[in-house]
Amino acid sequence: MTMNHNMFFGYGSLVNRATQDYPGVKRATVSGWRRAWRHTGARKVAFLTAVPCPNTRIDGLLAEVPEGDWTALDAREWAYIRAPAEPGRGAQIYHIPADLHAAPSQTHPILLSYLDVVVQGYLNEFGETGVARFFATTDGWEAPIINDRTAPQYPRAQQLSPDETALVDAMLSDVGATVT
Repeated sequence: MTMNHNMFFGYGSLVNRATQDYPGVKRATVSGWRRAWRHTGARKVAFLTAVPCPNTRIDGLLAEVPEGDWTALDAREWAYIRAPAEPGRGAQIYHIPADLHAAPSQTHPILLSYLDVVVQGYLNEFGETGVARFFATTDGWEAPIINDRTAPQYPRAQQLSPDETALVDAMLSDVGATVT
């Protein structure tokens, strides 16, 4: 797969096409990264970041940045920095360097409305097997998860079907996550 410098690799909410309208979107896998739930001083809640991991591959979406104008995407992903997704391949990945993030906590929980968006995206793009790979290649499931489905705090929250909600809940149970 050819990647250029005006493309990015999305591995969280950007996998849900309902949350973005970037052109040239296609399914992709990158090597050398896995996901982790983390928090920084930049946000009150935990969010996904990519962390280097030489033996892991993660699924996501590759998309074009129109005319190489990164302004809108950088604004959306303001708590991250950009780096090459894979050496020599050109596409960018947003992440937080290890010395700038910490594990989620009671004061920095995961929003279920955010996780719902991510899982819905993986289900639509990669099916239930892809959802299982998402959970398997993501660290931090011991973090507290706040059930905000009835009043979503995540700004790009999406409505899930009953089957999608049941899948999210079952996967969280499988990884031993605590939802309050």
